[in-house]
Amino acid sequence: MVSQSPLPLVSQCTVFPHRKSTLPDLKLSVSDLPMLSCHYIQKGCLFTRPPILSSLLASQLTRALSHALSHFPPLAGRLTTDSHGHLYIACNDAGADFSHVYASHIHVRDLLRYADDVSPEFKRFFPCDLTVSYRGHFRPILAVRLTELADGVFIACAVNHAVTDGTSFWNFFNTFAELSRGFRRISRAPEFSRGSIFISPAVLRLPEGGPEITFSNDAPVRERIFRFSRESIQKLKSVVNNGKFEDGIDIAELMGKQSNDTLITAAKSVEISSFQSLCALLWRGITRARKLPGGKTTTFRMAVNCRHRVEPRLAPLYFGNAIQSIPTQAAAEEVLGRGLRWCAEQLNRNVVAHDGDAVRKYVERWERDPRCFPLGNFDGAMITMGSSPRFPMYDNDFGWGRPVAVRSGRANKFDGKISAFPGREGNGVVDLEVVLAPDTMAALLSDPEFMQYVSAY
Repeated sequence: MVSQSPLPLVSQCTVFPHRKSTLPDLKLSVSDLPMLSCHYIQKGCLFTRPPILSSLLASQLTRALSHALSHFPPLAGRLTTDSHGHLYIACNDAGADFSHVYASHIHVRDLLRYADDVSPEFKRFFPCDLTVSYRGHFRPILAVRLTELADGVFIACAVNHAVTDGTSFWNFFNTFAELSRGFRRISRAPEFSRGSIFISPAVLRLPEGGPEITFSNDAPVRERIFRFSRESIQKLKSVVNNGKFEDGIDIAELMGKQSNDTLITAAKSVEISSFQSLCALLWRGITRARKLPGGKTTTFRMAVNCRHRVEPRLAPLYFGNAIQSIPTQAAAEEVLGRGLRWCAEQLNRNVVAHDGDAVRKYVERWERDPRCFPLGNFDGAMITMGSSPRFPMYDNDFGWGRPVAVRSGRANKFDGKISAFPGREGNGVVDLEVVLAPDTMAALLSDPEFMQYVSAY
């Protein structure tokens, strides 16, 4: 058991934007508000040791962070609730938290034993541990932590989930790294408009003190990274598509959820995308590993980006949450008895059907019954896919090279939570961060259908 005692603190400070914000308060949207009961997003990048003194490294990062906050004023603000119950981000330049800790006993190689479960040491590198997003009323919306290792560093960001989704999170992280390299202008400016159908007059009524998470932090789970090479995913896609569409798989199709949303017809067949093929493989493998009764309803829930699904479209770099969760359900006996192709077809059908009208109906349903998002595995048969292999997680060169790995903290993890990452080498490689009950993980590791597609590091 790894000690969860705090790592020695070198320094801690509040970092303020180098330029005052001119943004008005930004109203939380129908996509933001349900995340108030979720933990802060926690993601970080592992690097080999930079050729710079640690004292200068911290100064370089805080200076870059100050400039990044000027481009992302909401991250230096606080949540506020008006007299009518509407929630806003006050872009008030209250600042973000920066901490510098020391872990000289930990080597990079110790953290990257890919044959094992994810090292629990990573959880100690993140600020805002298990902080519920509603707490952004009282504490920073963004916290950054620099952890010095024996032969490397880990740069972690924790951001309030009611303020950002994955698209916005990684755009900030990329910008932070870009400014650390000495760039004076940023390449991907965020867009802060609040004029879409997601901005609603509906009021989310919250209990006094705010909502709590909807799953247990204490339930035992195992966490593991499974790698799928481009070749392995091509093979899987070919199997799912009965040997059709084997050629012409490009990187955009492999990596991009958005490009996977279009039906492609040939010889009256529907092409199942690489990502949907991978999700179908997971759905079957985890359902089999859970040993569920045949009649038990299983749910595969997938987060989708809605920026391009509405008219008028949101800007690709719209800042905030613009995601909705699409559930696909089937009895366990169907998932296991009807094959990979059938499972992938169910996922494909629901993703393709989630067009602008479906987004609007989702918003209207929420307005009739405003509530926080019920995250978790409530009936023992749920799987939740988050993040995306299209996110630019490895485009984070702070001045000494790209990360050697990307990892997450303890936030929003429960039995059945899956997160998709790009592989470090790119070229269509996908890493899946899989969190499962210990018995389920053990069964999945011995599942022939699933493991035949898992690639060695």
